[in-house]
Amino acid sequence: MNFAKRTTLSTMIGLALSASGLMASHAAQAGEVTIWAWDPNFNIAIMQEAAKRYQAKHPGVTFKIVDMAKADVEQKLQTGLASGVSKALPDIVLVEDYNAPKYLRSFPGAFEALNGKINHDGFAKYKVNLMTMNGKVYGVPFDTGTTGMYYRSDLLKQAGFAAKDMENITWDRFIDIGKQVEAKTGKKMLAMDPGDIGLLRVMMQGAGRWYFDKDGKLDIKNNPALKAALQTYAKIMQAGIYKPASGWGDWVGAFNKGDAASVTTGVWITGSVKAEASQSGKWAVAPTPRLNVPGAINASNLGGSSWYVLSSAKEKAAAIDFLNEVYVKDMDFYQNILTTRGAVGSLLASRNGKAYSEADPFFGGDKVWQKFSDWLSKVPAVNYGMYTYEVDTAVSAQLPALAQGLPVEKALDAIQNQVASQIPQ
Repeated sequence: MNFAKRTTLSTMIGLALSASGLMASHAAQAGEVTIWAWDPNFNIAIMQEAAKRYQAKHPGVTFKIVDMAKADVEQKLQTGLASGVSKALPDIVLVEDYNAPKYLRSFPGAFEALNGKINHDGFAKYKVNLMTMNGKVYGVPFDTGTTGMYYRSDLLKQAGFAAKDMENITWDRFIDIGKQVEAKTGKKMLAMDPGDIGLLRVMMQGAGRWYFDKDGKLDIKNNPALKAALQTYAKIMQAGIYKPASGWGDWVGAFNKGDAASVTTGVWITGSVKAEASQSGKWAVAPTPRLNVPGAINASNLGGSSWYVLSSAKEKAAAIDFLNEVYVKDMDFYQNILTTRGAVGSLLASRNGKAYSEADPFFGGDKVWQKFSDWLSKVPAVNYGMYTYEVDTAVSAQLPALAQGLPVEKALDAIQNQVASQIPQ
């Protein structure tokens, strides 16, 4: 065999081996579902548990779970959808509930409609509503931000209050109790960053209203829940029953150190409350206070997110089947993530599991998870609209002046004018 023939044969063999290697590589990647999310100790860890369960029955499917900062997930998703280049997008992405309406309306057709593929009847109604557009449901509900009022039962007892006194109260009553707690114990009733509007969101949704009406139209000036929430926020600041906090660490530190007698927020705070082991047995949980407006109830929500499948997903069928098998049907999965991660899922049937009915000695032997799961089914559904964060900014700008006595009507006018100049009407 001459040199030319040997070279040709060698080249052919090399090409064949390369092709074989390429095919093997593709085979190894076949069925790989790519997922984007944030928070390694919560969302990522829970998704890894879900993937493990699915792979046990479907070994041919692999998962690439990408951990990024929340802002990076949002930026990369926004950039990919806006550019129309879907090649770099994942099969499944975690979307915060407040952002879901914006994505669905800004990028029609970008997310897979799951009607007929996923049974949404078993999930909390407020979660399903926010992922529904034109009669089509686009996501798989995940965790809930169902709120509750965590309070130091020992400090409240010292101030003369029993558990029954904390049940189904109004925010005005909460302020009255806070004044007495400070007078008799020297402790503030809560910790709060004066510029953070999380508590105001809790107040509004508990009254079944948001910055936008049910049709997604701006609803500021004639919104009784927003008006009452702003007035209540101003009362809290003027009463001086709060310890100023700057940032997450300072806020959590206030109740971990015993400087604040309560915290009203989403169930996701449970792990942080329990982080101070020396306070075990000194905490209790009661329903979220309500505004004194018609329709307001003692149940609300703050935060939460859901899973969405991209229409461009390379492994769309596997992605949908995975979410359906684990997040829709696996009740034991929900028991696991509750006990290991403190995650209260929005699948209502999961509330019947053993983990939800177990007493928690940290909270005086109360069945805390059962309480949150009961409140979950009562959370009012609202339309978060496309510009929640833009309105948040306008609202936050008015809070210092409200604390100084600015009439709430003037604050509402200023919010309306700022938002109207920034977002399409």
